[in-house]
Order: sequence, then C-alpha cells, then structure tokens
Amino acid sequence: MVVGLDIGTTKVCAVIGERNENGVLEITGIGTSPSTGLRKGVVVNIESTLRSVSAAVEAAEMMSGREVHACWTGIGGAHIDGLNSRGVVAVTGKGRETREIAQADVDRVIEAARAVVIPMDRQVLHVIPQSYIVDDQKGIRNPLDMIGVRLEAEVHIITGSVTSAQNLVKCVNRAGFRVEDLLLQSLAAARSTLTQEEKEVGVALVDLGGGTTDILVFQEGSPYFTTTIPVGGSQVTSDISILNGLSFETAERIKLEAGCCWAPMVEPGEEILVPGVGGRAPLAIPRTQVCSIIQPRMEELFRMTLDRIEKLALSRPLGGGVVLTGGGSQLAGVAELASLVLDMPVRVGVPMSVGGLVEEYRSPAYSTAVGLVLEGADRQTDRGGAEPRPREKGKAQGGQSPLFGKLTEWLKKEFF
Repeated sequence: MVVGLDIGTTKVCAVIGERNENGVLEITGIGTSPSTGLRKGVVVNIESTLRSVSAAVEAAEMMSGREVHACWTGIGGAHIDGLNSRGVVAVTGKGRETREIAQADVDRVIEAARAVVIPMDRQVLHVIPQSYIVDDQKGIRNPLDMIGVRLEAEVHIITGSVTSAQNLVKCVNRAGFRVEDLLLQSLAAARSTLTQEEKEVGVALVDLGGGTTDILVFQEGSPYFTTTIPVGGSQVTSDISILNGLSFETAERIKLEAGCCWAPMVEPGEEILVPGVGGRAPLAIPRTQVCSIIQPRMEELFRMTLDRIEKLALSRPLGGGVVLTGGGSQLAGVAELASLVLDMPVRVGVPMSVGGLVEEYRSPAYSTAVGLVLEGADRQTDRGGAEPRPREKGKAQGGQSPLFGKLTEWLKKEFF
C-alpha cells in the first residue's frame, strides 16, 4: 500500500494506492478535507492542520477499507527555491584495468555537485541529475560503464525552509502517521500529468493552488527551473467576496459553480443567485460581473508566470508549451486566457489513469496526491519493497541463538 498526502492551503487530499495480484498499482481510496491551518503553503496552525490531515486520511481509509500507518507527503510554499549546479570528479579506476565509470564515481560526482553554499535555515530537498559530461562529451544521460578520465554532472537542486519542513512532518506525526519522505508538490504533479515527450521538448508545469502558484520548467527530460509565486485561487475568491459584499465561503462557492475567466464564454444576460446576508432575500447578479472580477486577477497571475519564464536562458523554446494543473485550473476558460497571455500552447493536465477509482481522481485537483502515490510506489520498487525484513534463521526473539540460550539456562541452574 502506498499513500500520498497533499497538504495544501485550501484542502488536504489523501490518496491510497495498492498493487493488485498482477503487481499493477490501483487507486483504492480518496479523501479530502478543508485546510485552515496553512497560509501560502506554510503551516501556521499545527492543531488545525493536524485535524485536517486526520479527516482526509480517515475518509480515504473508509473508501479503501485499509488502515494507513505511513504516507509520502508533499511540500510546497513560497520558501521553495531551485538552483542548477555542476560537480567534477576524476574517475578513480581502482582495481580496474581501464578507467570505467562505476556507481561509486556517479555517487561522488553527485555529492560534489550538491556541495553548494545555502543558508543555515534551509535544507536540500532534492538533487536531480540533468545530464553528465565524460571527457568533454556532453548530453550523456547514464554514464555507467563508460570509459573516461573526468566525469562531470549537471544537477538541479531544490531547497526549502528547515522549519517549514519540520512543522509539516510534526503535523503528520501528531496525527498518527509516519512520513516516508517529503517530496516537492510540483514534482509530484509533474509525475502524474506530464508525458516523457513533453519533458524532452521542454514544458512548463504551472500548478494553480489556493495560496501559491508553483512553476516547474523541464528541459531535455529534466527539471531546469523551480519557483513559486505567492498568489493563488484564494486571492480570486477574496476579490469576489470584497467587491460583492459576500462571505468568503459564499464567494468560493460562486467561483466554483459559476466562475469564468474568459469573457467570450459567458452568455449575455446570465445571472447568478447570491444568498442574502442576515436573512435578506437572495440577490441576482450578472455572471459577466463575476467574470470581470476573475479575469483581471488570473491575467495578472499569468503575466507574473510569463515574467519568470522569459528570464530563463533556455537553449530552445518550450515545445511542449504550458500545462496547467491544480484546483485553480478547473476554472472555465483558464486554458484560453493562459494561451492568450503566455502566447504558447496550453492544456489542462489531469492525472494519468492508473486503474482503480478512475472517475474519482481524474481531476486536476488530485494531480499532486496521485503523483505522490506514483513516486512512492517507484521508490518502494527501487529499494526492493517496503516489507519488513524477516529475522535471520537460528535467532530467537531476543537476538540470541537457541544453543546460546540453552547454555545460559544450564549455567544458571548449576552455579546460581
């Protein structure tokens, strides 16, 4: 069983995946809960977050009929940052006639590349190899068993705040679950929504969350750029709430049910019924009015995204365009508006079908949680499964062999 836990600013989502008798991963449980203990992706109230995590996991447990003990948890927020680095080592060739590159050499060059100066309050979350260079021969994906003297590695390093990571782990632990590992939310979303071909030709994943918008740019199959914009769907809801004098909950419901960010998609004369405040009669407002509030805010968000992408020194244009995912990408007209502002092909990314409850999780809102399950399953397979190791034969529970135990008993009887 593999469990993905996506703790976001507006919702906590838990997804349970299990391997069937053929060894194929299937999604068997999904649970969501409103999140009130985070602001812009960072925990600000441990008790509220703890309750949200417990509620989401319990809902997933009810659906799957299994009990959860550990989970792969996503981390995000404005504190996340990415940088590219390079490491160089000499190929040792010890005990070998030729200087053949072994796994030890690859491990050493990755260690050399991750030796960058970062502030004391930050930690390295991921070190992702982009490509290797063997004796000035560039663009090598896997240098194992090649012959060379000098090995270089280009890597993408993702760092985050130490305290934010610790608070997130503490919330999950206090809810009664063990954190297998922390994974970057946008990396998990990319795992479930992007194709390998898109990563090769270059693509920008834009995860439209409640409190933040995460951007992850891939080039030549590997992550190249990571950043976070501290603006998300909550700002849109806040605008609707303020300009129409509504509660935040009512504004959120109107945004989800009737919101649109592309004016040509709204029929003139369409109206939305808004509940009256303090027992007053419901009020009808034009849908075009709601659209005129949402569109400028989303346009501003996409312009900020474009500014970040244009500053990159990319070797080639993003052939895969932009893939939008996350809860914010469910807004009507979001792909059309993004395509106009970014001047690139845009599609809305939904999690790939992996079997099980297909209809339930095939929504952009579950991209990160499904990606965490897929990544967790891959890592379990790489390390030979997560099953506990059997005890060695000939050992009793206390770690002693049966013969040693009998000898101890005889000595006690004879001399004590």
